[in-house]
Amino acid sequence: MKTILIGGGLLALFVLVACDDRRISELEEGVATEADVRAKFGEPEKVWDAPGGGRTFEYNRQPAGQRNYLITVGPDGRMNALRQVLTPANFAKVQPGMSLDDVRRLLGKPAKITPYERKREVHADWRYLDAPNTAMVFTVIFSSDDRVLRTLSVPDPEANENRGGR
Repeated sequence: MKTILIGGGLLALFVLVACDDRRISELEEGVATEADVRAKFGEPEKVWDAPGGGRTFEYNRQPAGQRNYLITVGPDGRMNALRQVLTPANFAKVQPGMSLDDVRRLLGKPAKITPYERKREVHADWRYLDAPNTAMVFTVIFSSDDRVLRTLSVPDPEANENRGGR
């Protein structure tokens, strides 16, 4: 029974990734409009004002997925950037002292937030895929006032558990 559930979960994840890849291929930067983005991806998880009068839409694939997308629409209503943001290059931009909101604007919504009252810390986890195909978790440890203390990346224990510990 466990194999069927895991297989179904993996199938659902594969379908989600395949659908995202198709949606992305149908949106051309500088041509696609905000309406096109919403038609392909639906309502964003969050919308932020972007520099220069545009807006950034967050499309979160956490906790089951390993990607988060930020799509920026310029003041002219055209999409000017579509980025999968869960990458080592973006993780390197997370620096001590940054706020939780700053990190969310960089990486999107985390898969999980865990408070550790006694330590006065909060851990935020993002699941991602490291090249070529390694499931990982990027964790940002925040102080009690929501400022970055440190970060770390480890193999995703849930992915290893789903593979029978391999």
